[in-house]
Amino acid sequence: MATERTDQRREAGQRTRDRLLAAALELLAQRGQEGVTLREITDLAGANVAAVSYHFGSLKALCDAAIEQALEQYLDAQIDAVASLDSTSGLEELAAAFAGPMMRALVAGGRDLAVMRTVARVGIDPPEGWDRLAAKFQQSRDDIAGRLSVTLPGVGAPELEFRIRCAAGMLNWLALAPIGTELAAAPVRQTEQWLVSVLAGAFRGTPSSG
Repeated sequence: MATERTDQRREAGQRTRDRLLAAALELLAQRGQEGVTLREITDLAGANVAAVSYHFGSLKALCDAAIEQALEQYLDAQIDAVASLDSTSGLEELAAAFAGPMMRALVAGGRDLAVMRTVARVGIDPPEGWDRLAAKFQQSRDDIAGRLSVTLPGVGAPELEFRIRCAAGMLNWLALAPIGTELAAAPVRQTEQWLVSVLAGAFRGTPSSG
C-alpha cells in the first residue's frame, strides 16, 4: 500500500511538472523570455509557486527546461524522419526529411512558428543544460552525413558536416527572420518546393576548383 501511494505521488508530481513545462513554453512562445512571470505560468498550469521551486529551482531553470524539451522533440522528429528514408532516397528526399519539423512550423505559423523562434533564439547562446542534447545533435548530423556520403562519395567528412551545419543555420534563420511569417501565408506546396530545393543545393554544394 505504501508503495502504491508513493507511485501515485510520483505520478502526480510528474503531471505537475509536465503542466509547468507546457505552460512555460506556451507563454514563452507568446511573449519571449522577458515577458513571462512565475505567477502567470503557475496560474496557467494550475500549480503553485512551491511546485516550481521543487521541480526546477527557479523561473529561469523552468524556462530553460521548457525550451530544451521543445528542442529535444524537434531533434527526435528530425532523426525519425531521416531514419524513415530508404536506400534509394536522393538529396531532395533527405532535405525534406531534415527540414520537415521546421517546415511544418513555417507552414503552420502561429504558435508552432513562435515555439521554433524561441528555440532558435535561445540556440544562439544555448544554456548549459543543452549539453545533455549533444549526443542527439551529433546523431542527427551523423545520420545525415552517412546518407550524404553515399550520394556524394567525393566529399570528405569535415565538409559534409560543414554543409549540414550550414543547412541547419538556414532553417534557424528562416524561423527568426521576417520571411518566416511570410512563408506561413504562402502556398504550402510552394514553400515546401522552394525550401527543399535550397537545402538540397546546400547539401550538394559545388565541385571544388582546387
